[in-house]
Amino acid sequence: MSPQTSSQSHLIKKIVIVGGGTAGWLAANHLAKNLLTQAPDSVEITLVESANIPTIGVGEGTVPMMRQSLQHLGISETEFILECDATFKQGIKFVDWAKNPTAGKPSYYHHVFDYPQTSDIDLTAYWLKNIKQNGSSYVDTLSIQGRICDAGLAPKLITTPEFQGAASYGYHLDAIKFSALLAKNAVNKLGVKHIKADVKNITQHENGEIKSLLTLDQGEISADFFVDCTGFKSLLLGEKLKVPFKDKSDTLFVDHAVAIQVPYEDENSPIASHTISTALKTGWVWDIGLKERRGIGHVYSSAYVSHEQAEQELRDYIGPIADDANSRLIPMKIGYREKFWHKNCVALGLAQGFVEPLEATGLLVFDATAKMLAEQFPSSKLDMPLIAKQFNQRVAVSWDNVIDFVKAHYCLSKRDDSDFWLDNRAEHTIPDSLKERLARWKHQPPSAYDFASKFDIFNLENYQYILYGMDFDTQMSHFSNRMAQDDKAQQVFTDIQQQAEFAVNKLPKHRDLINKIYQHGLQKL
Repeated sequence: MSPQTSSQSHLIKKIVIVGGGTAGWLAANHLAKNLLTQAPDSVEITLVESANIPTIGVGEGTVPMMRQSLQHLGISETEFILECDATFKQGIKFVDWAKNPTAGKPSYYHHVFDYPQTSDIDLTAYWLKNIKQNGSSYVDTLSIQGRICDAGLAPKLITTPEFQGAASYGYHLDAIKFSALLAKNAVNKLGVKHIKADVKNITQHENGEIKSLLTLDQGEISADFFVDCTGFKSLLLGEKLKVPFKDKSDTLFVDHAVAIQVPYEDENSPIASHTISTALKTGWVWDIGLKERRGIGHVYSSAYVSHEQAEQELRDYIGPIADDANSRLIPMKIGYREKFWHKNCVALGLAQGFVEPLEATGLLVFDATAKMLAEQFPSSKLDMPLIAKQFNQRVAVSWDNVIDFVKAHYCLSKRDDSDFWLDNRAEHTIPDSLKERLARWKHQPPSAYDFASKFDIFNLENYQYILYGMDFDTQMSHFSNRMAQDDKAQQVFTDIQQQAEFAVNKLPKHRDLINKIYQHGLQKL
């Protein structure tokens, strides 16, 4: 065999994605966009999914990166909103997370998507020194978006073009409808083949690589490369290739969710333009507003509460409208695979890992890693080992970063009304990397130097909102001699307040904008 023939034999000509849902169809879209639109005949991409496996849809929230993905994949924002019952999400409102709840007086803070405004001076330090003690919140001092959310407003006008806004935003969506839209886009626009079939077995080559799927409906389906999107089962990477799962339940305790969908009281009920996350004694409740319904779920640890009691707490939160509503129990495996790319198989979605729905980490990581795979995808198996090594390193960093950030919400809380909250502050449950950061931030505010990796999913600004929303104490006394521009800082803060007033007076109510989009659509870019 000549060297050229040998090289040709290693080319990746057929890619099979196993499993649909949001993760599978995101993978199909990203791979097809990067590979098929450039050279349509270079590779064949097929998605194989069972008709009998429902989409989990644990979280229905996204972050602003989804706007970039939709635009990159050629999906119009108007089409997306109409077909997925989507609404706008400008962040998360955290209720009763920082301290024990007071009856009738819930406390809250916002983690919004607009980054804190910047200047050539450290505005966070000036807030800590001069303003915090006066009761003005961090988010309302350094951003306009908390006030936009509190007023129930949308992040844009009907005249604002698609994917643009007066403030940054992601979306709330119906996960099942989103999967259907992604499938339509991948098949009709990008050339992905779609096969409905149940996988009964998986065959391997002598070198351990996956050779083919044996299906009940379509016989044997062979490929050069496989993407495992089979959910928590991880049929290819986990079960067949025996890549172990790294359990992180000793750091993040929640392991179940119970979810209920409820209608609005009437068609004019306001739609929150943020996720509402309300802390309870053994976990927290998400409350997400779509156009026609609210999706509400209680995320909890079964080590601290029974399933029956957790569901009752959810129904108590919702009120009488939930009396006749069906609930759904969702078990969750918290952690990730020791490797995400092994031999000729990459796992994405729940097959790769999962860290509870707080901060919409699921869709965020699924989208980011699918895009990373597509942009680095090798043309030959000869290139795979080094690319796989780098992919595994970068994705592991991303997962560890997500775990640190989610854990910060729990261990920064001062709640002491249950063992769940007390145990979350136990030293042995907090990753060393997070402990070191928190220790450092007691003496100086976080800075960009704390976030050197480009693959940190959550960065400086995300931590600032959480730290100072949760009343984290950074000692500023020894910084005072370095801070001599109080007047300049105050002028910036005054400008932010004026911008907030303008936005609150100009932006429409969230439901009003959604209704107008259904009537007129948004302007194309």
